[in-house]
Amino acid sequence: MRIFSKNLRLQDITIILKPNPSRPLPLLPMPFRVPLDPRGELQLAWNVSYTNQEIYMELRVAELRHGVVLGMSDRGELTNADLLVLWDSGTQSYFGDAWSDSKGHVSLDSQQDYDLIEAKQKAEGYYLLFKRPFSTCDPRDYVIEEGTVHIIYGFLDKPLASLDKLNLSEIRTGVQRVLMLRPDTPPPTLPPDVQMLDVVAPNVIIPNQETTYWCYIHNLPENLAKNHIVMYESAITPGNEAIVHHIEVFECSPDVPAVPGYSGSCDDKMKPKKLNFCRHVLAAWAMGAEAFYYPPDAGLAMGGPGSSRFLRLEVHYHNPLLISGRRDSSGIRLYYTPSLRRYDAGIMELGLVYTPVMAIPPKQHTFYLSGYCTSKCTQTALPSGGIYVFASQLHTHLAGRGVRTILVRGGKELEVVQEDQHFSTHYQVGDSRGDVLITKCTYNTEDRSKPTVGGFGIMEEMCVNYIHYYPRTQLELCKSHVDQGYLQKYFNFINRFHGNDQCVCGEVSVTEQFSQLEWDEFTGEVLDSLYNTAPISMHCNQSTARLFPVSPQSHTHTPATIDCQATN
Repeated sequence: MRIFSKNLRLQDITIILKPNPSRPLPLLPMPFRVPLDPRGELQLAWNVSYTNQEIYMELRVAELRHGVVLGMSDRGELTNADLLVLWDSGTQSYFGDAWSDSKGHVSLDSQQDYDLIEAKQKAEGYYLLFKRPFSTCDPRDYVIEEGTVHIIYGFLDKPLASLDKLNLSEIRTGVQRVLMLRPDTPPPTLPPDVQMLDVVAPNVIIPNQETTYWCYIHNLPENLAKNHIVMYESAITPGNEAIVHHIEVFECSPDVPAVPGYSGSCDDKMKPKKLNFCRHVLAAWAMGAEAFYYPPDAGLAMGGPGSSRFLRLEVHYHNPLLISGRRDSSGIRLYYTPSLRRYDAGIMELGLVYTPVMAIPPKQHTFYLSGYCTSKCTQTALPSGGIYVFASQLHTHLAGRGVRTILVRGGKELEVVQEDQHFSTHYQVGDSRGDVLITKCTYNTEDRSKPTVGGFGIMEEMCVNYIHYYPRTQLELCKSHVDQGYLQKYFNFINRFHGNDQCVCGEVSVTEQFSQLEWDEFTGEVLDSLYNTAPISMHCNQSTARLFPVSPQSHTHTPATIDCQATN
């Protein structure tokens, strides 16, 4: 196997794209970075020049072999993608701007918009430094905009005589989602008396399975005085950046005097039952998110009277390559201060309950699911003066394409949050009693032949919005799912329509019933109609997992009643 020479000259690589020696140096350092593949062989770092409307990127390749492909496409597909390719023919090395057609065949672009700055071998890998405008006016190029950017990558394991011999479907590829354009503002200054606390699961051996939720109980010092968390960030074990998918820290209920120590799978049937009383969210992080700062007049309370000294850390590991023996001590780093701010902040979880009753049909270009926080819940749980929403963290899995939360008041819709992690509206909700919050998620399953159900697995789906607000209330979770009785009516109807009169109600799981359906356009349209018209089960929960005393209420799209339950 031919390896790129450590002494490879810059001009040898840029046969297609000649460097400009008078080019100004890029902005340094590269403040944003993300691993692209689970093994950590590729890492992308970047910086943004809003003045020049350009983005500087640095790609590190641990082992280059015969080349690498980096690109962007609308939804992470390999077809119709905007590409950068570094490859060798066995005797010569090349770098160029390229694109893929509707079948994945790669061609060199007639307009070269990736500007190579530097290429060099270091001890930790091969580095490519290049830049590109946000918009190139080339119809084959991707326009880099605010919001999620789907990065695709691939490895070349053999020489290429010419680029037109390359088809992306024939090489090892993957996709990663990042926010490329970050706010062009300096981070807030932390108070001088700020202290740090790492809430991490020590020395976990990551299971060799695709999806694992790992729980760990962390004990705070006894008699900890009340502090305000003013910032938090991830603390990821080096080398595991592409496996740690998201992390949450929960405070346990102060009504539970003691929570036994635990470090293990959150799904383990032998885990202590008291972990179910650890639901008050202190911090939530997902892959690609930067440090989270609270506004100057609010902080998240930790310690003091009415609090618990027990925290539950939950780490989601996504290990699609089933890597064995990898050790991890990842978690969240909290920055807190005894200098209390004016308001206690809160975090509220909106969207859909994690349940397979909410599913997405296969082969869908666009399919919507909505979770509801109804007026009866907000009227009961929120203060008369309203709440002030200052930030939001959105989360779906791989089929997700967009998330937004709509505030409905007096029959009118006001957009609160749309499709950005840590999106800040600085929106005063006002007298929020009687408001409805609708969280709508958009999905694409064109590449899937089976239905995608809701759940915790990476190939299952979520629709979640963590809104950060003040002043804090006891409302921790305000989510919904469709009434299961009406879903069974849907299964019976579709089966009869397709000539299957045998009822399997209650005999098999909801997931199995979805998989047994004959999926055609009609089956998907009726499911969409069901989700938009059928009664819902509303979950209006306190951090203690107790229900708010919400009386039955009809959702706005149906005259049926709401069944209130306590669940995640």
